[in-house]
Amino acid sequence: MDFNRINEIAIDLLLDFGFKLLGGIILWVIGQRVIGFVQIIIRRSFRGKTVDPTVINYLVSFVGITLRITLVIAILSFLGIQTTSFAALLAAGGVAIGAAWGGILANFAAGLFLIVFRPFRVGDYICAAGVTGIVCEIGLFSTTMNTQDNVMTIVSNNKLFGNNIENYSTNSYRRIDLSFQLDPSVDVEQAIATLQSKIAQIPHVMADPAPVVDILALNPTGTVLAIRPCCHNDYYWQVYFATNRTIYHTFGNAGTPPPTEDQSLAKEEENLGNSQEV
Repeated sequence: MDFNRINEIAIDLLLDFGFKLLGGIILWVIGQRVIGFVQIIIRRSFRGKTVDPTVINYLVSFVGITLRITLVIAILSFLGIQTTSFAALLAAGGVAIGAAWGGILANFAAGLFLIVFRPFRVGDYICAAGVTGIVCEIGLFSTTMNTQDNVMTIVSNNKLFGNNIENYSTNSYRRIDLSFQLDPSVDVEQAIATLQSKIAQIPHVMADPAPVVDILALNPTGTVLAIRPCCHNDYYWQVYFATNRTIYHTFGNAGTPPPTEDQSLAKEEENLGNSQEV
């Protein structure tokens, strides 16, 4: 056995593969830079034009992923790996790989529908798939949202499109739903007039439609008032808290006894239900 000949062949093969591997790395680095440059050009081409940012981000993501897939195939071919064999190997991966690709394609299709039908756009405040927050980006396969407590959350497009979507930014204003249990000793009509006047003076509360204060329910312990001011979407929580403070100071200054423990619990449960709707 000629060991010298074997060593020469092995060295030649290693050198050949090493040069190809080095070339593949160089191709990847250069390709990544070219793809990034192409994405920048696409964004700049839409600058100053009245094009929805959602469409721009989606197009940039689509171009980037397509070019990266093409780059990977080109590098595999450069390294001498038959891409047809590689595809056949993936196809033989079984049900798990097929299911994974099915989910990816479902998210991709859902992203297209989100772009076409536009139930929400970048910058909208929505509640969907159990997540409430501001839409930061609609990608090819997922949507990025920033929640109220400043947590970046990524939700798959298929989950968003397959669930109810509540878009709080579509309409020009929102209604705040609160309730308050009056003590039996309080004059109901006077309480309604006083509270309605004070709520109308809260900053950002709309005059049209005017805030509503009326009898919501009657129970053995007295009258329950419904308080319904309206405001712009941007000031919802500001007006929400200000209205609660106004109710507290209005009846506290008048010496009205606070609700009993059971009444407070019922009021808290109702407010919890209202907050979940928000």
